[in-house]
Amino acid sequence: MSTDFLLDMWRLALTTAVEVGGPFVLAALAVGLLASLLMAATQLQEGALSFVPKVAALAVVLTLMGPWLLGRLTRFTKATADRIVEVGHGGRR
Repeated sequence: MSTDFLLDMWRLALTTAVEVGGPFVLAALAVGLLASLLMAATQLQEGALSFVPKVAALAVVLTLMGPWLLGRLTRFTKATADRIVEVGHGGRR
């Protein structure tokens, strides 16, 4: 098992994590920022005013992007399993 192989696997794992987690983080960030601006403008300091919209936004992201996210995770899992088999065979097929 070479260093290049391990680095390639690590890069693939990190790329997949960013692609799958990124939409959720960006949606929560955007909604949180808007909720904070609204709370500052109205001087309301209620925790539910920032929590509930974030949960709703994450549900929307999951609903809209769920099939793509699942496909991306499935491709990553298959690629990882194929590479594990490749290492088990000593690189020969």
